[in-house]
Amino acid sequence: MDNLATVATQVGVLFALMAVGAACRTAKLIDDRAVKGMVNILMFVVTPCLVVDCFRRPFSPGQLKSLGAAFILAFAVHVCLVLAATAFFRRGGENSRKVLVFSAVFSNAGFMGIPLEQAVFGTDGVFYGIVYVVVFNIFVWSWGYCFMRGLSFGDSRGTILKTVCFNPGTVGFAAGMAVFLSSGSLPQTLSVPLGMLAGLNTPLAMIVIGYYLAGSKIGCVLRCPGAYAATFARLVLAPLLLVAALFAFRRSLDRTMMLAIVTAASAPVAAMTTMFAVKYERDVDLSAGIVSATTLLSIVTMPVVIALAMEVL
Repeated sequence: MDNLATVATQVGVLFALMAVGAACRTAKLIDDRAVKGMVNILMFVVTPCLVVDCFRRPFSPGQLKSLGAAFILAFAVHVCLVLAATAFFRRGGENSRKVLVFSAVFSNAGFMGIPLEQAVFGTDGVFYGIVYVVVFNIFVWSWGYCFMRGLSFGDSRGTILKTVCFNPGTVGFAAGMAVFLSSGSLPQTLSVPLGMLAGLNTPLAMIVIGYYLAGSKIGCVLRCPGAYAATFARLVLAPLLLVAALFAFRRSLDRTMMLAIVTAASAPVAAMTTMFAVKYERDVDLSAGIVSATTLLSIVTMPVVIALAMEVL
């Protein structure tokens, strides 16, 4: 119960920050253009700074080994989700089916997972949790890109390779690894502003999510049976199966690493779902609705899943 109360409190803090974003939208203090600018700052400035800041630590062979284990684990999770989701969601219109598959596979590990990992597990949580985000980016810009566009991998190999290598998550991880391998020594003129920018991650991400929640339409989710299955898979089934699988390795893997990966996997549907749906003309209303619905439901599911993981792992 103590673990549940701790995680629930931190999730409550995040949703309080989301309420600020929703209030700003209602009061018309910010608009779509301003929020898009905030998203760009988050993606291209704040997130890489957060990664590098969390990697500023003395080099440890044990932590390097755990980073490798986190990468393998995150990769395996995404492979299993892709195979299971594409096999399960076979019915319905092509545009809605692709949205449901994408929703079941990809979690909001960046904007929702990292702030919660930081709040509950500290910098060690982000240290391992960012690996899930890197793998997320690899899959989103390879399989996800081709899947939503209706292309084969060979059709856009050059574009995919470039995007996978040079997205903010991968670049930030590479820079962070360089700092970690050199034992994290940076001059104060770099480390202080780096820490300040990293501190913007949680409030800025939550305000953005709250802004979009305030304008969301959840009704279309209630009318789509497949959305119930995708929501259950994303919020409950996938993270619980992951906890069950990790239980067998609990004595050989770093506990914080396992909990960070579980946190990332239990996050609601990725906002990227709606971005891809808009760009490639899929079911935009369904995508926006399922992102919003799972974000709201995650205030209940994430504390339960993470607290369970903290008890058994």
